[in-house]
Amino acid sequence: MFKKRKEPGQLPLLPVSNDEIEQQRERCRALVRRRAAISAGVAAIPIPGVDIAADLASFASMVEDINQAFGLTPDQIERLNPRMRVIAYQAVGTLGGMLVGKLVTKELVVKLLQKSGAKLAAKSAAKVVPLAGQIASAAIGFALFRQMGYQHVEACVKVAREVVAHAAPQQQ
Repeated sequence: MFKKRKEPGQLPLLPVSNDEIEQQRERCRALVRRRAAISAGVAAIPIPGVDIAADLASFASMVEDINQAFGLTPDQIERLNPRMRVIAYQAVGTLGGMLVGKLVTKELVVKLLQKSGAKLAAKSAAKVVPLAGQIASAAIGFALFRQMGYQHVEACVKVAREVVAHAAPQQQ
């Protein structure tokens, strides 16, 4: 499903039907759940800061994988024909989230995580209490990671559906 990234010239393009979009949506939601579970496991480690560093790297990688699955990496969008490229960029601008169709950097992920600052603070503070705090930190980490991942998947779904909807008249 999500193998090592291929060379930019070999990346798949956008899904071409709503069925393909829905299949990618379900695959990506499963990916989010797996990565959220890993995040929760790391959050249970009683060393402050380890989980945040791991979450940054994991989330950035996951977002890139999701963008790639929907054909929404910058390289994939640039390979579209000019009309479809314009439609994709317009959809990204109006419907997409902060990370759809963009080169994902740790700085960009940090900006997104800052919007969830209160939850992150609670996650870190919970580690102070032995065992129960680690469990709470893991639960908060899982929920936060999953919520942000699901939001990104849904943003990609909206953009992909918009592009497919505009492509349909061209194919007829």
